[in-house]
Amino acid sequence: MSLPRDPRALREALASYQQPSHGRSLFEIAVTAVPLALLWGLALYTVSNGWWWGVAFTVPAAAFLVRLFLIQHDCGHASFFRSPQANAWTGRIIGVLTATPYDYWRRTHAIHHATSGNLDRRTLGAVDTLTVEEYRARPWLMRMAYRLYRHPLVMFGLGPGYMFVLQHRAPIGLMREGRAWLSVLGNNLGLAILVLPQIALAGLAATLVVHLTIVVIAASIGVWLFYVQHQFEGAWWSRNEGWSLHEAGLRGSSHLHMPPVLRWFTANIGAHHVHHVGSKIPFYRLPQVMEDHPALKSMSRITLMDGFRAVRLSLWDEAAGRLVSFREARRTVRVLQNA
Repeated sequence: MSLPRDPRALREALASYQQPSHGRSLFEIAVTAVPLALLWGLALYTVSNGWWWGVAFTVPAAAFLVRLFLIQHDCGHASFFRSPQANAWTGRIIGVLTATPYDYWRRTHAIHHATSGNLDRRTLGAVDTLTVEEYRARPWLMRMAYRLYRHPLVMFGLGPGYMFVLQHRAPIGLMREGRAWLSVLGNNLGLAILVLPQIALAGLAATLVVHLTIVVIAASIGVWLFYVQHQFEGAWWSRNEGWSLHEAGLRGSSHLHMPPVLRWFTANIGAHHVHHVGSKIPFYRLPQVMEDHPALKSMSRITLMDGFRAVRLSLWDEAAGRLVSFREARRTVRVLQNA
């Protein structure tokens, strides 16, 4: 089936994939949540008994937690169940496990979808990105702060842990909104209800080691996935006058091609370009979209190695129309100065 060129025609072509299957959705929750609970319990039991090799269980547990977060992500787009209430409460319950206040996150993520790739609307729900000129115009201390923020050890190490463990305890960016505070405080209460029984059964030390390790590993994986979905070689960004939701979706979002087992654990989120033009499509229908519209397979396609290499891309070069590293930006500036 050929891919419609007109944005409206493409949306209409994708509309038939948007209907969720309640049975399939419940099955996806079960095959994700049950192994996660077993691995989490095994890790707590072994570590609390002094068998520190049990920390190894936290790694596969984190992989299942990533998948559970992506189910929460579908709930946030009202694509996992037909009922808005079922989506909302499923998302809120999962949000306790992922340490993510559902309604607050849903609001910021909606902002991300509405502004992705727009250089004039860089706001909540995105990785902070400067243009080369903006970076050069900043004072030395602010440039160093941006370089530190963009360093892989911060972006995919310290940053995710800080965001999910500490930053999500307050509605940063929406501090004046009562609903955002209600979402965060409800999530904090849910976390207390989740953590206190673990402490009672396994002790404080084992709970902290297991719980924090699972959440931080999952957060680091999730942040890297989110990063390469929009920060990759060939990404499309534009100023407001040339920006369109359609172009930002298809050209500004990547198709991260992964082996089948990784596609399963990441709930097909690698087909992010399809997700951005059809966000109400349940993740388990995305492979069918790709099969029915083969042109989507090669569009914005990157490999895992491309994704790992993309971590060096830190600035948007407006003149070249591409993301560049700090080194490439410095080289370009020198060439222009010499010319």
